[in-house]
Amino acid sequence: MELVFSLLRQLRDSIRDLAPVVLVIGFFQLVVIRQPLPDALALGDLILGLVFVVIGLTLFIKGLELGLFPLGEGLAKAFVQKGSLSWLLLFAFALGFGSTVAEPALIAVAARASEVVSQGGLIPSSLAAQQAFATTLRMVVALSVGTAVVVGVIRIFNGWPLHLMIISGYILVLVLTFIAPSEIIGIAYDSGGVTTSTITVPLVTALGVGLASAIKGRNPMLDGFGLIAFASVMPIIFVLLFGIFGLGLVTGDH
Repeated sequence: MELVFSLLRQLRDSIRDLAPVVLVIGFFQLVVIRQPLPDALALGDLILGLVFVVIGLTLFIKGLELGLFPLGEGLAKAFVQKGSLSWLLLFAFALGFGSTVAEPALIAVAARASEVVSQGGLIPSSLAAQQAFATTLRMVVALSVGTAVVVGVIRIFNGWPLHLMIISGYILVLVLTFIAPSEIIGIAYDSGGVTTSTITVPLVTALGVGLASAIKGRNPMLDGFGLIAFASVMPIIFVLLFGIFGLGLVTGDH
């Protein structure tokens, strides 16, 4: 029964969170653009879609609370208790890589990016070339997030200052931006955003908090967070490096 009441409270919160978005869209459609309301059939589909969004968001958030967050924190604490740093780093890399490869936002952006670079003449216009570019981009980004999580875990263990590492990362991004092909820069910057989405964020956050809670001398509030920051900047660096050194392998320009 407690679970039912918890779901109802989460449903209320989801409606409250989505209400401003619906109000803004409705205001601009009716007042600014002055576009009439859709017909009854389209309006019914719209309402049904909003209901699906509310229910889906409710179940997703409750699933994170019941499953992914406790699982990630529990695994992190178990690895610390086992005392094997190598296995922990391997798990951290696999977690970052696996969650990013399955990230729906990255799949969509990679597919769209392959179409755009094909239209721009950066790669051949064949379907095979577009698929190769999209797959390679996904692998590069997934490798970068896996590496980012590993770096973040090492930072938690050693207590390195987060702000200095993040600043250094963005300085490297600025340097690489002046070197990388202009066609890849926008894709690289967007790659840093799409990786921190529905799947990656809860898993990586749970890992960081679990580690900081299990390691003596670490504060979960100060040391447990920050992995997402690494997972945001590292894909930009990797994709820019891919544009500098690896793009020719995909385009066929050796």
